[in-house]
Amino acid sequence: MYDVIVIGGGPGGYVAAIRAAQLGMKVACVEIRGSLGGTCLNVGCIPSKELLHASHLYEQAQGGFAKLGIKVEGVSLDLPRMMKAKTQVVTGLTKGIEFLFKKNKVDYVKGMGRILAAGKVAVTGADGSEQTLETKNIILATGSEAMPLPGVDVDEETIVTSTGALTLAEVPKHLVLIGGGIIGLEMGVVWHRLGAKVTVVEFLDRIVPGVDLEVAKEMQKLLKKQGFDFRLSTKVTKAERTTEGVRLSLEPAAGGETDVLECDTVLLAIGRRPFTQSLGLAEAGVEVDQRGRIAVNGQFQTNIAGIYAIGDVIAGPMLAHKAEEEGVACAEMMAGQHPHIDYNCIPGVVYTHPEIAWVGQTEEDLKKAGRAYKAGKFPFMANSRARAVGDSEGFVKVLADAETDEILGVHIIGADAGTMIAEAVLAMEFKASAEDIARTSHAHPTLNEALKEAAMAVAGRAIHA
Repeated sequence: MYDVIVIGGGPGGYVAAIRAAQLGMKVACVEIRGSLGGTCLNVGCIPSKELLHASHLYEQAQGGFAKLGIKVEGVSLDLPRMMKAKTQVVTGLTKGIEFLFKKNKVDYVKGMGRILAAGKVAVTGADGSEQTLETKNIILATGSEAMPLPGVDVDEETIVTSTGALTLAEVPKHLVLIGGGIIGLEMGVVWHRLGAKVTVVEFLDRIVPGVDLEVAKEMQKLLKKQGFDFRLSTKVTKAERTTEGVRLSLEPAAGGETDVLECDTVLLAIGRRPFTQSLGLAEAGVEVDQRGRIAVNGQFQTNIAGIYAIGDVIAGPMLAHKAEEEGVACAEMMAGQHPHIDYNCIPGVVYTHPEIAWVGQTEEDLKKAGRAYKAGKFPFMANSRARAVGDSEGFVKVLADAETDEILGVHIIGADAGTMIAEAVLAMEFKASAEDIARTSHAHPTLNEALKEAAMAVAGRAIHA
């Protein structure tokens, strides 16, 4: 008899399992993939970041280094070796999680987990064998999968999701991204750096929905400068395979005449949906909302006693670090502790170059809510470290309450924005004011000085701009 069985070994699931074990519970984690880490580690966050890093270095070697007086001749792409390096990173990290399970005495059960009833989980192995495990509590952490699009049939070869985009055997001549969100843009950047022409087809009239509009517009401008083409306010109605690749039928989002776009590879990236099929939810009586997400209360409990859910299968942003926080909090609540997650302080990052990072509310959010605010902005062009390393595109924007000066949101587009945002997240967790950051000493020269200056700009007193 287990105290907790976690179904799903991704960032939320494996972290929940380890934290529960640390708290003295007897824990098992059921994972169907055959390797731990979920989508994020196996076919998502980690391999994409390795390819983003490698492709950036390749691009720099082709021309960027020359600006610094470093001559590199005969640069060529060894795509199989690049893919092998990506696989080695993934394998090493998945083995690392297995080690952490052994260290914390978490039982790793390979197979497809299914709820038979509260307290009972059936596990079907790869060989078809089935076993039933008994437990006091169940945590569902099965993550998400790529959203399908009618008329666009994925084969993971010429029409791919993010999974197939990570394993292409050769660089596409023309890659079309259906969807201008985070996943599509990141993979588009990888293949563009390696030589592909990239066209973004987006249903909305903007890219990266949810990101501060000013930042999104700046990102589109910079990507266009890099060579991206954009077809906004456009929908894809059909994808037909041809001898040359794929023929896409396009229409204006508002309706109108059909257009045709030819390419050799399509990446379908219109979002993700909870992966809850075959979990036995209906049979167990577990309620889901209108979007197929598992309904939970403030303690991550479903409507069935002893069954919990975290991560991508419940409401909220589908982010690995959000799932991790929920995994820890869920385990601690089971142990009688009282953790708290401030969802307004969950950061988001787009790992393009420059990067986008944000936390809290956007200007659009504040205007919609009718909240009075002040904005402070500072360009990286005026930051000495950014100029020294040749990465001076973008800016930092700090939004603060007009009366109290409490920081309501921070938005960054620039080099290493994903690292810089951590300071803003910590500040918001402690309900800091813009003045708190403005009066905090920042080492010189660093990129983070741009955040200090943006905070100073809220009061109209930036020094270097």
